[in-house]
Amino acid sequence: MKKSNSYEKELAFQADRRKATTEFIKIISDLWYDKAIEVVLFKNQIIDKNVSEIINLHEYAGQFVQKPISIFDSVELLRAINDIALPPSKLDIGKLTYEYHSDSHSKYHNVKAFVLDKLKDAQSYPEIAPKDVVLYGFGRIGRLLARELMTKTGKGSQLRLRAIVTRGSMSAEKLEKRAMLLRTDSVHGEFKGTVEADAENSILYINGTTVHMISAEAPEDIDYTQYGITEALIIDNTGAFRDKESLGRHLKAKGAAKVLLTAPGKDVPNIVHGVNQNDFDPDAVDIYSAASCTTNAITPVLKVIEDSLEIEKGHLETIHAYTNDQNLVDNIHGKYRRGRAAALNMVITETGAGKAVAKALPSLEGKLTSNAIRVPVPNGSLAILNLQLKNKTSLEGVNTILKKYALEGDLVEQIKYSMSNELVSSDIIGTSAPAIYDSRATIVTDNGKNLILYIWYDNEYGYAHQVIRLSKYIAKVRRYTYY
Repeated sequence: MKKSNSYEKELAFQADRRKATTEFIKIISDLWYDKAIEVVLFKNQIIDKNVSEIINLHEYAGQFVQKPISIFDSVELLRAINDIALPPSKLDIGKLTYEYHSDSHSKYHNVKAFVLDKLKDAQSYPEIAPKDVVLYGFGRIGRLLARELMTKTGKGSQLRLRAIVTRGSMSAEKLEKRAMLLRTDSVHGEFKGTVEADAENSILYINGTTVHMISAEAPEDIDYTQYGITEALIIDNTGAFRDKESLGRHLKAKGAAKVLLTAPGKDVPNIVHGVNQNDFDPDAVDIYSAASCTTNAITPVLKVIEDSLEIEKGHLETIHAYTNDQNLVDNIHGKYRRGRAAALNMVITETGAGKAVAKALPSLEGKLTSNAIRVPVPNGSLAILNLQLKNKTSLEGVNTILKKYALEGDLVEQIKYSMSNELVSSDIIGTSAPAIYDSRATIVTDNGKNLILYIWYDNEYGYAHQVIRLSKYIAKVRRYTYY
């Protein structure tokens, strides 16, 4: 009888929890679509998530901060947030819930007083003007950017995807093929939205919104203003233009104002968002590079270790998913080894990530060597950092440092802290953080001076989010954030 009563109580609790989660989802949607307020849960995106996913994320959050993070408390805080006037914002409900249950919350009379105090700086945050965006190129990164930009358009208060430029003529068949590639993806699954092709007008209607498909061979020949596009940020995904002079051709197009390259660039600022973007003023600099996926994965973690323990020297080994520049079957290739079948071989190749880090972290100039191994997975990579330190540390010490930076500060969007003993490459697909720190794999030698870190990264999705973060900085549409 006791067991039966206990089971009935469990069922009742689960029903109440799922009902609360349904309200949580509704408020999240109302805040986003009515007020342009995006809510995340310890950096995890929760817009368009279902009930079970939201509950699981609350469980993860509780494990992360080692305190219960209740859906009931989250809902109560969301109600208070919904009741106050806020500008377009990005708020971490996990952090707010955690702080509400810390000792400091006792000074507040109610939840609303707590929320008003925590978000008081939002009232003086400057207004932002939306920015037109053009994707120049529509490959792996371009399509992921299009997905994310259109999913997060909301009220259109930040980045507005207005056009996509491709080379060659745009027949009805080619337009439909591009639409299909946006709708479906063998790695990232189906696009959770609608994509309709209008061949007569060369338009993709993405989630019912017009995106012009422009055919061009030379960037300077395009007149974006004829499509109603002005002062646009051009995100170049082609890799065809890598230096300041060639990227500057984009700025000769009517309606273009800024350029962002989604690859390492020459003679232009190479930025890892979260680390060095503030060194370059968007009012003074027109051309940027978002560096590489590997550089974005390792630089935030290296900055933490450098600032906390000081790095004397080290080696980076990247275990990287194969990419489109390799051959599907054995054939001639311009680089050694990359000509062998990508899905059948581990392939040793070079990476410039070790040197590239120094562009964002000058203190590491000449201290890192690097190499790469391409492996037979289509996405999901791993960077192994073997570092010699100036200051001693321990396994617990390193994990405490990384956990702190993953929880608060300037790198919370960049570093995700994993506590799983079972983490494998497929688990990290779809992670928006460019660096996933595997706390269970870290090795510290007995003398405390040698450190080996394992950093996972979705080399497509995580990198695409870094590009968007940098785009918002360049376009000056960063919202008020509370992390």
